Amino acid sequence: MFNITGTLINYYIHCKTQCWLHANRINLEDNSEEVRIGKALHEISEDRVSEVAFENIKLDKITKDYVVEVKKSDSDLESAKLQLLYYLYILKQKGIEKKGRLEVFEKNRQNKKRFEVVLDEESEGKLQEILADIKELISLPKPPEPKYESKCRKCAYFEYCFI
Repeated sequence: MFNITGTLINYYIHCKTQCWLHANRINLEDNSEEVRIGKALHEISEDRVSEVAFENIKLDKITKDYVVEVKKSDSDLESAKLQLLYYLYILKQKGIEKKGRLEVFEKNRQNKKRFEVVLDEESEGKLQEILADIKELISLPKPPEPKYESKCRKCAYFEYCFI
């Protein structure tokens, strides 16, 4: 059985096909310019602390009060917020309660948006439903049919799905 990661949570919200492909080890991201840009932003963040990794999660940064997730764009805030909620959920299970902060870099580096994310009963319930849905999705024998949206053109899986 595949371990659910924050990336899978993000992909599930963003695109069910992408989630299934990634969970089933079909990785096309190594050739993606968008993915390389995102990784570079993680490396150059001025207040960056090394990633904290344990079990099946990687936290971009953890402070006294916050778990911080860094994204290169605010184009899909819902998936990024749920990814961060998942990290808060895993930490809570370990007895560590923190708030989350989502930091979004815009193309002009002087603009950084911050969003606070809090794991409450409602968001935890929603997250548990998503986790159950992901387990069901990734156990399917084949990926769901992709549904074309304008965001698909920038996706690392575009050629797989549509060409």
